[in-house]
Amino acid sequence: MAGEPQDDCLFCKIVAGQIPATIVRETDTTVAFRDINPQAPTHVLVIPKAHHKDAAALAAEAPQLAADVLRETQVVADAEQLDSYRIVFNTGSGAGQTVWHAHAHVLGGRGLQWPPG
Repeated sequence: MAGEPQDDCLFCKIVAGQIPATIVRETDTTVAFRDINPQAPTHVLVIPKAHHKDAAALAAEAPQLAADVLRETQVVADAEQLDSYRIVFNTGSGAGQTVWHAHAHVLGGRGLQWPPG
């Protein structure tokens, strides 16, 4: 069910403290932690504490929570002293989503070319 912790979800386990992560920020509704496979000098994931399978589901089911996640990306970027950065929401396996819990990637600290990939 949307919003409920999932036993098989890696990010739900991080939220619950069952799996360690390098947490850089936490609010009542979100957690931000360093990616274990960084693609840039700064690569932080911002996730909602409530489980939603992807960004589209999060936006449809909990728009205020989606706004919380997006707002926290700016707070993380400011704390990391990033003058410019990229926010990425991969939605679906074809887009590179590998963990089925909505999350935003905050990438910065190097030049990011366009188009990505």
